[in-house]
Amino acid sequence: MDHAAVLALYDRDMREGARPDEPGARIERDTAVVRRTGPPHGWNGVVWSDLDETTADTAIAQQVAYFTGLGREFEWKLYGHDLPVDLGERLRAAGFTPEPEETLMVAEAADLTLDVEVPDGIRIVPVTDPAGVDLVTDVHEKAFGTDGTRLRHQLLAGLAGDRDDVVAVVALAGDEPVSSARLELVPGTRFAGLWGGGTVPHWRGRGLYRALVAHRAEVAASRGYRYIQVDATDQSRPILTRLGFEPLTTTTPYVYKP
Repeated sequence: MDHAAVLALYDRDMREGARPDEPGARIERDTAVVRRTGPPHGWNGVVWSDLDETTADTAIAQQVAYFTGLGREFEWKLYGHDLPVDLGERLRAAGFTPEPEETLMVAEAADLTLDVEVPDGIRIVPVTDPAGVDLVTDVHEKAFGTDGTRLRHQLLAGLAGDRDDVVAVVALAGDEPVSSARLELVPGTRFAGLWGGGTVPHWRGRGLYRALVAHRAEVAASRGYRYIQVDATDQSRPILTRLGFEPLTTTTPYVYKP
């Protein structure tokens, strides 16, 4: 993989060229920043910027004023190659709080190792109704220890809109939901994103995360997507590396709360 070329393509397709990805979301652009404003319970933030030492502080202040005017918390999604090199320090000085750094990993779907066995006693089923959304939300809250309200609203909105660009799946041990994840397919791009892969504590270490990655990658490949991307934690990075993913850069959420 030509890392520099794929990263440039990712920036162009997924960040500078970002598209609204759920009902009520909108993308707004100026010469230096692309931001996403979400619907109620949706995600708000800056997804791309083209700044330097002379323009960064003004752009940061403008985004703080914009989202504060809406009364919304928002995130500046900072990538390791973004400029200026001290942009993270400038964000902290403006009142942002960094969350844990992750690694942007990408693989060509054709190069992935997808012959992964599903653990014994596990069924992977698609989410097709509100009851399935409840199962995914339950796993999310147990796996990550965070509130699943935003995820629930996102998945329910997708079902109501009969959308096929968000594919959620849940792994069941009998009738117990033990792992879940989603695949986001962005029309008009070459990238499919893996998001939200989580397993409840007492089922970790049994290959569920690996199985859900392979399952979603197969779906993306069948839909014609060339690249699969994931923001990987330190825990998931070794698993993704063994499957064929390669690190391109880092990504750190900087959160501002009005």
